[in-house]
Amino acid sequence: MQKMSPEENKTQLVVAIFNRLFRTSENTILQTGACEPFYQAALADQTAIIFSREDFLSSALHEIAHWCIAGVKRRQLDDFGYWYNPEGRNPQEQQAFEQVEIKPQAVEWALSLACEHTFHFSADNLSEGIEASARFQTAVHSQLAQYLKNSTLPERAQILFDHLNQKIRNNVTVEIPQCLN
Repeated sequence: MQKMSPEENKTQLVVAIFNRLFRTSENTILQTGACEPFYQAALADQTAIIFSREDFLSSALHEIAHWCIAGVKRRQLDDFGYWYNPEGRNPQEQQAFEQVEIKPQAVEWALSLACEHTFHFSADNLSEGIEASARFQTAVHSQLAQYLKNSTLPERAQILFDHLNQKIRNNVTVEIPQCLN
């Protein structure tokens, strides 16, 4: 039997904690191992599933972040009903993408801190060689600082953050990091 890496161990811990917290209360589970991330809305007789890519902790935390921000109506739609332009976006499309990614990436960064996992900004446009702009990175950092300073993560994100911080960091206060850019 192959030994799991520290990241795989943390990923499995996140899955276990998430599912324990939200399977019953929110009728939602997290499942790793998908080829592509996807949110499958609940059906009358089926739990909603957040699928993250392969066993990547960053993918799980990012998809959880979207779920934490999505309102009740959005959580009733596959992939929250969001538009998505695949790679190859032009500069205007990239700017629109970055605008809607500020809060999800700030939540992902907070959850990454609680997991003692390195956060990476995502421009999600690798084929164009586009990296996250300095403006975007600053906006995500500002949102993260606001969330952490005031303990105002979205409710489900705050619940998960607190549980992860307790389990992984023994409730050590999470400091607001310097912006990475």
